[in-house]
Amino acid sequence: MKHPVDVHVGKRIRHRRWMIGMTQQQLADKVGIKFQQIQKYETGMNRVSASRLWDISEALEVQISFFFEGLAQQDIAKSEVAGDILADKEALALVRSYYAIPEAQRRRLFELAKVLSDAA
Repeated sequence: MKHPVDVHVGKRIRHRRWMIGMTQQQLADKVGIKFQQIQKYETGMNRVSASRLWDISEALEVQISFFFEGLAQQDIAKSEVAGDILADKEALALVRSYYAIPEAQRRRLFELAKVLSDAA
């Protein structure tokens, strides 16, 4: 049975990998493992050891704390729902495109999205 923390960490690995446009194979090559292992980490099927998480954080250029952001006892279920959204390729493509927009325009787009969602 998958532990919610393992699932959360795996989703954060996948999220970061997608955000920087890295494939599972590229990440596996940087870490020195097979891409199937990355798949297992990302689904929470296998737990990531501390030393492997260190290697992954260096390959993805984030602090180790990144993988635990948004994780609290009462928020585990909520973070899993948010992580599921990031599993959708269209949603991830949208997020990547959003962050490619210059910051000033991005803020205006964000405000527009908030207004539209409040009106819905």
